[in-house]
Amino acid sequence: MRRFDLLEQVKKQNPLVHNITNIVVAGDSADGLLAIGASPIMASAAEEVAEMAAASDVLVINIGTLDAELVRAMKQAGKAANEAETPVVLDPVGVGATRFRRKVVAELLEEVKFTAIRGNAGEMAVLADIAWQGKGVDAGSGDADQVEIARQVAKKYRTIAVLSGASDVISDGDQFAKITNGSKLLPRITGSGCLLSAVCGAFIAVSPTDAAYLACLEACASYAVASEFAEEKLGSANLPGSFRPVFLDALANWSKEAVQERVMLEERSHPE
Repeated sequence: MRRFDLLEQVKKQNPLVHNITNIVVAGDSADGLLAIGASPIMASAAEEVAEMAAASDVLVINIGTLDAELVRAMKQAGKAANEAETPVVLDPVGVGATRFRRKVVAELLEEVKFTAIRGNAGEMAVLADIAWQGKGVDAGSGDADQVEIARQVAKKYRTIAVLSGASDVISDGDQFAKITNGSKLLPRITGSGCLLSAVCGAFIAVSPTDAAYLACLEACASYAVASEFAEEKLGSANLPGSFRPVFLDALANWSKEAVQERVMLEERSHPE
């Protein structure tokens, strides 16, 4: 049985999570990180991002609302984090929606080494060059196997791939975990995926350098279980406006015992 000890380590170590994120989710991501016991900082000015990335415990880059100046800052921060051996997480929001987004992500992946990449099925399929019908920043639809999409991303970019959705798939290219917990209300609130990327970053920050796969697994499982508790607490009033604050409370109140008891987890090696 997985111990899920990183839950407690985040609270004990209070990792500094540097976010270069989009304007839609910045506040929600900061609140969510505070709830789990991490210390968020939102810094995107090119004049300071390199210094901030080097001083932080993890850098999370989210491309949700791009402009040329922000792209420059992302590259500077990513390179500085690599030099300082600070782990870096990429959230390629809506990467398939426009040529500009595809170009930016391709450049980031060429210039920065990412410890983990977290996206929905449509975003990850673009990175894996697998056919999928995306829809803006939403996952869209497709027939490709999501475990295989995650494997391809992990192999191609030598990273931990986190594909989130109705089920979450975490892959290091050789092994994968599939988590089938989660509230149906998560897709109905803005930034639930973006916050998960930040949470993965916080878990990576408190784990050994060679344990990013386990960190992402524990982050996804804990996040999904917390969302189920939040939905249950709402009872019949299960509407997205009511769900957001209750979910935040669930993140603040999570425990490894609750995750151990409720997680629905499958772990296997990828077939050759």
